[in-house]
Amino acid sequence: MPMIALEFHDLAKRYSRRQVFSALSGSVAEGRSLAITGPNGSGKSTLVRVLCGLARPTSGTVTVRLDGMELLPADCRAEIGLVAPDMALYHELTALENLSFFAKVRGLAIGTAELRALLGRVGLGDRGDDLVGLYSSGMRQRLKYAQALLHRPRLLFLDEPTAYLDEAGSAMVSEVIAEQRRHGILVLATNEPGEVVFGDEVLRLGA
Repeated sequence: MPMIALEFHDLAKRYSRRQVFSALSGSVAEGRSLAITGPNGSGKSTLVRVLCGLARPTSGTVTVRLDGMELLPADCRAEIGLVAPDMALYHELTALENLSFFAKVRGLAIGTAELRALLGRVGLGDRGDDLVGLYSSGMRQRLKYAQALLHRPRLLFLDEPTAYLDEAGSAMVSEVIAEQRRHGILVLATNEPGEVVFGDEVLRLGA
């Protein structure tokens, strides 16, 4: 399988008169991980959105490579999974219907049995037919992991990885992180010391 790598060079992001961050450069190879940390308002979530292609930097570049060859932005989408506070879920649908919808959007042919197995992996095996609108915040966070893992992404971005999760949910996240570090690239944004240690490299913003 081709080796994947994430590179970013001289990134800067500005909103109106506010400089969020500037002059950020680095790289993450397959089997490695990057933890982004810093005080509230330092730009952690913004940087995650820039790195995964959901926001444009004011200046600088982000590059994803397979065996050294640069991927076009449209091709990067198939390699990226994201868990973030602002991810959308459809509250009027069940968890299973949510996953089925997102699978179809990605052009994935995934059967019901496989989707239920994925729900089981994140601790929602017996709640797949419940409306997401009836879920607790922690259950919705678990479902976001199922959505992010649908296509087995080579690049997994986690913004506030254990937000709203109980001890069992945090243990599930640790398992996801361990597997991703073996078979892809992990980028996480967090203020939790117990999560920063998951980064082979640590990028501190606002220092």
